[in-house]
Amino acid sequence: EEGAAGRRGEREPSEEGPAERGPGAAFHMFVLMEDLLDKLKLLSYEEEALRRHNMRPLSRHYFALPTNPGEQFFMFCTLAAWLISKAGHPFEQPQEYDDPNAVISNVLLELRSF
Repeated sequence: EEGAAGRRGEREPSEEGPAERGPGAAFHMFVLMEDLLDKLKLLSYEEEALRRHNMRPLSRHYFALPTNPGEQFFMFCTLAAWLISKAGHPFEQPQEYDDPNAVISNVLLELRSF
């Protein structure tokens, strides 16, 4: 059975674009990235994850803007592997030239096992 919004032809809130959600919606991803960075700093990601791999710290908007998708994907995988290991599940650090689909499948498989 469809909800009231579906019967009237209206879109669900999750389907709305930035214009339909208000003027600040386009900047929500920047706020989320700043929150993520604060949480990573609380977990000492710079000392524990970045120094080990000789990587630079993230900027406040690193994942909010698509600047270098390959580099951003590798950073995401590095952080995901580090967080999974930090949570007590041994996880092999992905390499930069590993198959992206295989890496994501492994990350998702490990997260589902939590």
